Amino acid sequence: MTEETKCSEPQPRPALSVVGPGDGETIVLGTTRMRVLEDGSHTGHRLAIAESVLAPHTQGPPQHRHALHDEGFYILSGTVRFTVGGEDHDADTGTLVMVPPGTPHTFANVADRPAVMLSTFTPDLYLQYFRELQDVLAAGRPLTPQANIDAMSRYATEPATDLT
Repeated sequence: MTEETKCSEPQPRPALSVVGPGDGETIVLGTTRMRVLEDGSHTGHRLAIAESVLAPHTQGPPQHRHALHDEGFYILSGTVRFTVGGEDHDADTGTLVMVPPGTPHTFANVADRPAVMLSTFTPDLYLQYFRELQDVLAAGRPLTPQANIDAMSRYATEPATDLT
């Protein structure tokens, strides 16, 4: 059998992935609960998807920039404030926010009720950042700004220190 023959043979397709309402890995980071809907294992690591519930008055991470991935946020309920550089954008239910590589950003729920958003990460690698933060908390260590920055640096992300 030649290489050409091997390439033309039918290739196995990835298995269909179905994540029900109570399914998925849960990552808890303080007042934020994240449910992993796709960790990249069914998308060839091109895409990860997570649903996050932000409690009222939840601050997000420090402003930061991703070097290698796009991040998307679709607001399912509530309002999430996105800060990009010095500009605030309040994203209400039904709003999509796309953050390309290199764009400084952060988000927060400044309202009196929870906010729920669906996040996408392309490629999927950045999902591991959230797992790492959960491990810090599970080990009984505080989630200090430096611990956050250290974890970010392992995933091609850096704080936007020029904005503080």
